[in-house]
Amino acid sequence: MGGVVQMHFGTVDYVIFALLLAASAGIGLFYAFSGGRQRTTQEFLMADRSMSWLPVSLSLLATFQSAVAILGAPSEVYTFGTQYWFLGCSYFLGLLIPAHVFIPVFYRLRLSSAYEYLELRFNKTVRICGTVTFIFQMVIYMGVVLYAPALALNAVTGFDLWGAVLAMGLVCTLYTALGGLKAVMWTDVFQTVVMFAGQLAVIIVGAHQAGGIAEVWRKALNGSRIAGLDLNPDPLERHTFWTLGVGGIFLMLALYGVNQAQVQRYLSSRTEKEAVMSCYVVFPCQQIVLCLGCLMGLVMFARYGEDSPLDKGYVKTNDQMVLYFVMDVFKDLPGLPGLFVACLFSGALSTISSAFNSLATVTMEDLIKPHFPNMTESKATLLSKGLALAYGLICLAMAYIASLMGSVLQAALSIFGMVGGPLLGLFCLGMFFPWANSIGAVVGLAAGLAMAFWIGIGSFVMRMPSLVPPITTVTPSPFENLTTTVMTTLFNATTTKPRPTGVEALYSLSYMWYSAHNSTTVVVVGLIVSLLTGPMKEKQLTPGTVYPVLGNLLFFLPERYTEKLCCVTPLAQKPKEINTRPYERNKKGENGAAYCKEDMVTEDKEMESDSAHTEDEESRATLPLCQLTPHCVEETAL
Repeated sequence: MGGVVQMHFGTVDYVIFALLLAASAGIGLFYAFSGGRQRTTQEFLMADRSMSWLPVSLSLLATFQSAVAILGAPSEVYTFGTQYWFLGCSYFLGLLIPAHVFIPVFYRLRLSSAYEYLELRFNKTVRICGTVTFIFQMVIYMGVVLYAPALALNAVTGFDLWGAVLAMGLVCTLYTALGGLKAVMWTDVFQTVVMFAGQLAVIIVGAHQAGGIAEVWRKALNGSRIAGLDLNPDPLERHTFWTLGVGGIFLMLALYGVNQAQVQRYLSSRTEKEAVMSCYVVFPCQQIVLCLGCLMGLVMFARYGEDSPLDKGYVKTNDQMVLYFVMDVFKDLPGLPGLFVACLFSGALSTISSAFNSLATVTMEDLIKPHFPNMTESKATLLSKGLALAYGLICLAMAYIASLMGSVLQAALSIFGMVGGPLLGLFCLGMFFPWANSIGAVVGLAAGLAMAFWIGIGSFVMRMPSLVPPITTVTPSPFENLTTTVMTTLFNATTTKPRPTGVEALYSLSYMWYSAHNSTTVVVVGLIVSLLTGPMKEKQLTPGTVYPVLGNLLFFLPERYTEKLCCVTPLAQKPKEINTRPYERNKKGENGAAYCKEDMVTEDKEMESDSAHTEDEESRATLPLCQLTPHCVEETAL
């Protein structure tokens, strides 16, 4: 069993693991006692809106490159082959759409929480519904993402289970509560480097021991692990080009378009241009991460062939198999197992620190500030730090609960994935359909969540009789990760069974289509209810909250028809002067909502001396956002 390799962890490995924790804590302490010393909510929650594209892009990458994904992708490729690589095709639109649709809308409204948008577009009820849904999914998720890799590590190597959980949880809570978003993002950068180093070390050493990359490829080819282009349109097939390349777009949008952890990073950028640039930089990084996971799976196959450690009984689940492989490859190389453990827990650290920070932000901005508008800045900052600390302790409590859940653990993981699609649908309903109203939004969200849980739980229950040890996450994102834990119990043998019909067909839907199906449910139900209860008129819309996609698509219609369809409201535009500095809050108090209810772009007195701007440009700054035209907002050289 796994005890065969338990003695391979030596003093050097524990030292490397300790160094990871010390470096992460050190970065947090540096930002706690330098710069503005996290004295304002703007600095603590939004990094003073002063971040450049490099840390933002690497933080975007690290946030959802969880430890579960680091273990899951290689085992997926080892078991099923490289078909999974076609997920990379979804990254094109999955990152282009957020860069050119979601970022402009969120950034120009100067939000702190993505859910502020829902109040601007609909009303406070919709905002609260979105916030509560997000808090629910993140609280469920963050304990599990810390506990699951620690459990696998303990089973294979004997690495102390609760020692690892407590050390990671407490260090992460420390640097998140003290250093704020700046600390979280710069530790993400450090942890991304560690993740790449750990995976590269395994691939290089493993490929060398297998006889080189050419030999690895030859064995994978002979073992039918190199997959071709599968154009089967069947949505019940687990992985085809369409499920990965098209269904994956919706999963990417749920992550990089509307998830608070990512939106918060976009909004911390110095300028909108840098926020967009960070999205572009994430694209090649995601492709590299995907390729590393696939390569590690192929190197595993070259080493074990069809005779896997799982079949031999050395390990019980596929995520443990990856760790067994790492220990096997590094058995005569002290220190390198510790490097991979650091890589593994860097994934966990970056994910849960983002969870703490984003949860503190939405709780503060959406649930507390609206009820205490006169709260002083110092109290608000102290409370934000207290919230980050509280969520850190809740994470440890959730890790303990996860340890008691047993087989239900996989169902708890999938809850996170179920919620991603409906939230994406809610934002799309508001952003792309001007006539959608608040009643339609609430009913649509409820319908989407009901559909998500119905399909998710139904598929889980349907497979219970033949449930095998689940294949852990195989994707670079928690939405995919968590849904996959339930869905990947399918094996090739299932293709010989009769095609499911009726409700069973719905339960058999590929997990890659979950986000698309559930978000579409929200949009369709929301539009129907909106039309039945009285659609919104254009004059009722807050300028800048609707992206004019319908107006662009229906350009050939006469204006009188587009007006009736509410398709003429342009996207809020920003003048040049605001493009060269971060958006700031209203002067009435930094604790107020991070948007201007007057929909006016105000001049900051501190910027009046900036000679780079003309009087004409300054006069445009007082125009309502909805009246600024595209040719007055050409990007300036940074």
